[in-house]
Amino acid sequence: MDLFTAIESRRAIKHYSNTQAVSEADFERIMNAVLLSPTSYNIQHWRFIRVTDPQQRARIQDAAWGQTQITEAAELIVLCADIQAWSDNPLRYWANTSSEVQAMMLPMLESFYQGREQLQRDEALRSSGMAAQTLMLAAKALGYDTCPMIGFDSEQVASLINLPPGHLISMIITLGKAARPANPRAGQLPLNEVLMENSF
Repeated sequence: MDLFTAIESRRAIKHYSNTQAVSEADFERIMNAVLLSPTSYNIQHWRFIRVTDPQQRARIQDAAWGQTQITEAAELIVLCADIQAWSDNPLRYWANTSSEVQAMMLPMLESFYQGREQLQRDEALRSSGMAAQTLMLAAKALGYDTCPMIGFDSEQVASLINLPPGHLISMIITLGKAARPANPRAGQLPLNEVLMENSF
């Protein structure tokens, strides 16, 4: 499927076939595509919990107020972010560059994020959002469906997955084959209402 078709046909699917799995090869291909998503300073904040245990799925479903896609979908991914990734051995983000590039980038990275807690959090969420979109479009390109979810008790899910300090949950993404299509699009704002030139 070409990129624009994937964009146009990707929808948030609420009901999944529980008999159609995502092949391991396809799952790995999707996740390897996700790793190519952009991040500021190449920090790669994202951390993914692939929930395969049915009992854990059921507990997360309870924390998501009973939403059935949690247990129906072939795959469940809790997309997390390491807020402190900027300070966690940052040399590894530039390991394949010259010493001159490393000597320039590492001090820049530190001075940009040091002491700026809101920026650290914002950056982690930005990175997670780009990773999520890559995941959903890669899945659609391979013929799978997804649903990004924020409708859950984040503290409860954090406890269930043993979320480490300094991390946050960005969203949950379900992945599989739709059992029924999404409802028609509820209402897209026209381009001329959201696209401005030079300023508001």
